[in-house]
Amino acid sequence: MTTTIDRNGLQVLDSDECLRLLATVSIGRIAISSGALPVILPINYRVDGDRILFRTGSGTKLDAATRNAVVAFEVDHIDPMYHSGWSVVVTGIAADVEGAADEAIWSTPRWAGGDVDRLVAISINQISGRRLDGDYLRAAADLHDSA
Repeated sequence: MTTTIDRNGLQVLDSDECLRLLATVSIGRIAISSGALPVILPINYRVDGDRILFRTGSGTKLDAATRNAVVAFEVDHIDPMYHSGWSVVVTGIAADVEGAADEAIWSTPRWAGGDVDRLVAISINQISGRRLDGDYLRAAADLHDSA
C-alpha cells in the first residue's frame, strides 16, 4: 500500500480509513452558518452507515443546521506527548430525520441536557483526513540531517 504525504508532511487518509476513524470517537464539532456568521458547536454523534446522526432540541442554534443546509463536521484525536494524531472532516447536507423511531433518537448520545425531540442526519458527501505521525516526521528529519 502506498502512503500519500501532503506538502505539509501529513499522511493523507483514504475514505475507508476516514470512516473507520469517524466511528471511533463520539464527540465532534459541527460548523454551521447562523445569522450569516460561522458557528462551530460540539455535538455527540454516532455514525449510521453513510450518515452522521445527532440529537438536538427545537429552538437551538442547530435549527440552522437542519434545513437542508450544507455543513462541515470535524473529529480528531491529538496526542501532544508523541506529536501525533489525526483529523477527519466531512462536508454534507444536514436535515431532520423524519419519522425517526424513539429507539434511534434515544440511542444517539447528546452533548448537553435539555429537551431533545429531534434527530438530525448529516450526509457524508465528502470526507477527507490527515494523520500526523511523529515517528514518520522524526525519521524524515533524520534522513534530511544526514544528507
